Amino acid sequence: MAISSQAQYCLAPTINALHTHNEISLSQMITMRHGQDDHELLTQLELTTQRMTLVGLAPLGQALFTLVYDGHTLQSEQSRLLGDTFNAEYLMAIMQLIYWPTEQINQHLTGAQLRVTPCENALCKQLIDANGEQISINYSELNPWQAKISVTIKSADILLHITPLE
Repeated sequence: MAISSQAQYCLAPTINALHTHNEISLSQMITMRHGQDDHELLTQLELTTQRMTLVGLAPLGQALFTLVYDGHTLQSEQSRLLGDTFNAEYLMAIMQLIYWPTEQINQHLTGAQLRVTPCENALCKQLIDANGEQISINYSELNPWQAKISVTIKSADILLHITPLE
């Protein structure tokens, strides 16, 4: 899938993110700003060695999308409530950019590179293509699974704030 005008990303296997755990279950609140519009989304991210599942819910609990990726095939169900412009598969790719090890991501990127960059936060990464920085990811702490994360996607004018829920 295209993640910038220059870059393509192919989803990476789930085993790449699980170097210290057998499985991960993470509930998150995602606040998304697109232009002047703000949206909130609850997500549940489940990782095992065999699959990555991402479920999105509206703040009142309506199911918006379910994505299941087994390392080869992506199954996607999306509610009509989201309209035609929301691409849940893109959100799954962003989750991998956030949580997978940088060197694993770069093996699945074409036309761009993800780099750890110096910053004032605990950790920062940038996706850089021929046009420069396209996506910046800032973490509140070194362990990304526990961090509050902000993601800026310049080309799409999107700002995501991801907060893990207890």
